[in-house]
Amino acid sequence: MPRLSTCTTVPALLLAAACANSGANYTPVIDGPKGPKYESDLAACQQLAASGGVVDGRVAGSTAAGAGIGAASAVIWDGNSSNLGEAAAVGAIAGLASGVARQNSSRENIVRNCMAGRGYRVLG
Repeated sequence: MPRLSTCTTVPALLLAAACANSGANYTPVIDGPKGPKYESDLAACQQLAASGGVVDGRVAGSTAAGAGIGAASAVIWDGNSSNLGEAAAVGAIAGLASGVARQNSSRENIVRNCMAGRGYRVLG
């Protein structure tokens, strides 16, 4: 496996951090008239979705699990632990990306449910 460098790891982590709150910026598809309070309702719902931390326990757990799986796979497939750290780092990045994607989906659901609770017919 090629050596994992800072030039690879740092951009991946920065990309994950940049995407970490994109779910809170979700704008749902509304059926029917939006009304005069739509913009303020949407902003309030997006703020509610963004109120959680960027990295919660589930994202941290996904990152740790990815690191463990990466390290274990290096030992299983290679039969040694010479690239254990690199494999763990790759697994951690994959786990982080998975956790951030799951968190974004959850935040989109918060925006949808909040808007529906305010009387809008949310289609998606």
